[in-house]
Amino acid sequence: MNEVITTLSAKRRERQMKAERNLLRELPVEVLKKSFQSHFGSFRINGGAWMEQGIEEGCYDVAIEAYLLGGHYSRFGYYGEPAEQAKKRCETELKHITDTLYNFWLYWTFGNDTMQESIYYTCEQFADYFWSYGFKKGEQRRKLRLH
Repeated sequence: MNEVITTLSAKRRERQMKAERNLLRELPVEVLKKSFQSHFGSFRINGGAWMEQGIEEGCYDVAIEAYLLGGHYSRFGYYGEPAEQAKKRCETELKHITDTLYNFWLYWTFGNDTMQESIYYTCEQFADYFWSYGFKKGEQRRKLRLH
């Protein structure tokens, strides 16, 4: 008789992956595209269409990370904690996401200090937007008991 022994951490990781997959179903690609255009549409990218597509896809990756982080912390909102207070709980992770996106943009664009500051604030707003979006969707899923 073969018994499969699973550890608590493996079960926890499996449950987390299932929750993330379900949460990602609530994130339409159109939202990613529109948000990319509204946040970064004004920045000039050197290198043509291939380069632009690569940068756009990199931004999508970061947006998904911020979205999942917001969805994960939505459990605090479900129990009555305001979104801003829940966001403070994951301040370090959200800053890391923002910094990753900013460094990605710095690598592919060139500009003066003023432009770099503008890029940073835009990256911060982009990550914050998707964190909030994930938080809201996660709260909705919990209220509907879909988590």
